[in-house]
Amino acid sequence: MPPPSSSQRRWEIDFVRGLMLGLMTVTHLPTRVSIPLGQPFGFVSAAEGFVLLSAYMAGLVYGRVAFRKGIAPMRQAFWRRALTIYGCQAATLLFLFTVITTVGLYVDQPAVKGLLNFYFAQPVDALVGGLLLVYEPPLLDILPLYVLFMLISPWVLAFALQRSWLPVMAVSVLLWVLSQFGFAEWAWSQFSRILPVSVPFSETGSFVMGAWQFLWIMGLWMGASRNDPAAAPFEFPRWTLWLAGAIALVGLVWRHAVGQVPFPHAPWANVLQDKWLLAPLRLIDLFALVVLAIRFGPPLLARLPRMRWLETLGSASLAVFCAHLVVVLLVLTLFGANYERPWPLDIALLAACFGSLYAAAKVTLWFDRQPAEDDAPAPPPVVYAEKPTPLTEDTDLLPHQPDTVVAPAIRPL
Repeated sequence: MPPPSSSQRRWEIDFVRGLMLGLMTVTHLPTRVSIPLGQPFGFVSAAEGFVLLSAYMAGLVYGRVAFRKGIAPMRQAFWRRALTIYGCQAATLLFLFTVITTVGLYVDQPAVKGLLNFYFAQPVDALVGGLLLVYEPPLLDILPLYVLFMLISPWVLAFALQRSWLPVMAVSVLLWVLSQFGFAEWAWSQFSRILPVSVPFSETGSFVMGAWQFLWIMGLWMGASRNDPAAAPFEFPRWTLWLAGAIALVGLVWRHAVGQVPFPHAPWANVLQDKWLLAPLRLIDLFALVVLAIRFGPPLLARLPRMRWLETLGSASLAVFCAHLVVVLLVLTLFGANYERPWPLDIALLAACFGSLYAAAKVTLWFDRQPAEDDAPAPPPVVYAEKPTPLTEDTDLLPHQPDTVVAPAIRPL
């Protein structure tokens, strides 16, 4: 049995994506609720959930394209989406370098100067490096990661679908392990010797790509596996649920008992929970939450009232994510990184921010619903009374045949 149609949206997935976007917005927007609501479920941030869910959707949607149409259409679909995301990143980067920089310098805002130290020192190199996804200022380092993952995903997915996921996951795990021991910085130094670049490693973004690719590959595998018609239904053994519950509970209590820093009295141990390296303890906490969400999330959501505004945010996630960056940058420019403003002002900022995100989502969805020129109904064919010309061997005169469906051999891990 083939997978369901791509036109069928899962409101639960839109809800979770909307929730992740909401948490990221609250974390990035400097208000009194930023610190209490940062990493609310344990030592796991919304970024991990957003990347994993994005990879899952990519594997599900583009894996379905490969299943129904073949590898080449799947690859083209990935590239079109990567180009769209790159356009959003370039637009946001130019907004930062023009509007935010001008206003920030005019009001002498330290928060903006801190974001753009390298740009102020080397503006041309920063602009070129930013457009090449090499220079990644703070807050603008998630979309470049997304673009690069989308570019490598067609080859990863094609290899895994036609052969096996096992070597793909083995290489991914190896890269994650190497990244825990400084492989990224070493690789950057070697690359800089071959091709001289002026962008230092510290300005290439906070997220270590070699570590975070593991989360992307994991999500890609989870999503693509849903398209396997021969896959048997999977249920977590009871002991894994108990173990995941215990780990999640410890992480939740630990996070809210000690704060955002897991080892305040042993700084050397914080590397085990490092977000940018996707460190081991963080991964364990994340996997525990994923197991619980997969097992108990759907029945729980079915019993709760639907939050359609979050679903709306999730269904236009790329536009909402870019809008949240614009709003956060404007707030940092006009109000600074102040976490002790009066409550009425913080509430007004949060209301204006989420109102803007909701408006961006609604406008995006409205445009998505507008029919394109290519979708306009074709005029009815003209019927002639005279006898039609007989078909010849010319291929242009042959009747149209439906596209051949190419179903790649999808193998489990």
